[in-house]
Amino acid sequence: MIGLPDFPWDRLTPLKQLAASHPDGIVDLSVGTPVDPVPAVVRQALADAADSPGYPLTYGTERLRSAAAGWLRRRHGVDLDPAGVLPLIGSKEFVAWLPTLLGIGSGQRVVFPELAYPTYDVGARLAGAESYATDGLLALGPEQVPLVWVNSPSNPTGKVLPADHLRKVVSWARERGAVVASDECYIELGWEEQPVSILHPDVCGGSHEGLLAVHSLSKRSNLAGYRAGFVAGDPVLVRRLLEVRKHAGMMVPGPVQAAMAVALDDDEHAEEQRARYAARRAALRPALEGAGWKIEHSAAGLYLWASDGSGCWDQVRALAEKGILVAPGDFYGQAGSGHVRVAVTAVDERIDAAVRRLQ
Repeated sequence: MIGLPDFPWDRLTPLKQLAASHPDGIVDLSVGTPVDPVPAVVRQALADAADSPGYPLTYGTERLRSAAAGWLRRRHGVDLDPAGVLPLIGSKEFVAWLPTLLGIGSGQRVVFPELAYPTYDVGARLAGAESYATDGLLALGPEQVPLVWVNSPSNPTGKVLPADHLRKVVSWARERGAVVASDECYIELGWEEQPVSILHPDVCGGSHEGLLAVHSLSKRSNLAGYRAGFVAGDPVLVRRLLEVRKHAGMMVPGPVQAAMAVALDDDEHAEEQRARYAARRAALRPALEGAGWKIEHSAAGLYLWASDGSGCWDQVRALAEKGILVAPGDFYGQAGSGHVRVAVTAVDERIDAAVRRLQ
């Protein structure tokens, strides 16, 4: 049996029950799950493609890959051949299985940020590799590392890595023959700072060799329930991943591919959703600060990285007593033990309820 950690969210159940006992009900700001409707244009595309009796293409339709490449070019300044795009059954699936798909195994390290989405660690364990959490790549010296994860904007902190930092990571990895996988699922949600893709020429020098950028439509288009994501980058790496995924049957359903293409082509609904999150964030942040929480980083993404100076579980309990459920920072590494992650993914009425309770 592979030694996997306990699923962290199970530990939150007693405090979720406490928050739910509030007379006005729970305000659940713990999991960043979308709560707003799937855009009508996307639902229509899904319905139009519903008569889909044949097997879908693991590589994705040309229509979808062109839409993904067009979105990267239009919104993020990335010039990418559609051959370097591969659809995913949601981005989490890819994060969990990338080390295995790359053939990484025992005796090799998978590097990821000190504060990080837990699935980077899970992916290393599934492959039988060693997890290594660090924000200081240079400390690894000449060691050979096959895979380095970066995440900007960060989950959980909302920190944005500037282009010069990413450029140093790319240079370090290329000197060692390492793959850099960049989790960019929140890239369209820059607030005080604007994120940049690992595939941008200012970062990679115009070459995508050894680079993969992971994208999700869960937050941008409220498609978490569709399991709709894609990876883009080095076409040689993409082809290598494709061959394994074809053998493993990792196929995005045809109707979902059709819906993804329409969603990626349509910026209007994404701007509307961004405005919703901006308004919720603008209400929640000062309410937390007024109640004694300091907000750190949080320059982008869907979370506020907050601390009142006590331990993270004490903070979770204090907020649960007000009927507000948040995530303890140690879910993302011991470096988060003094913080909580507060999601802005609740409907307006619940955000307003949280603000009232904090005042």
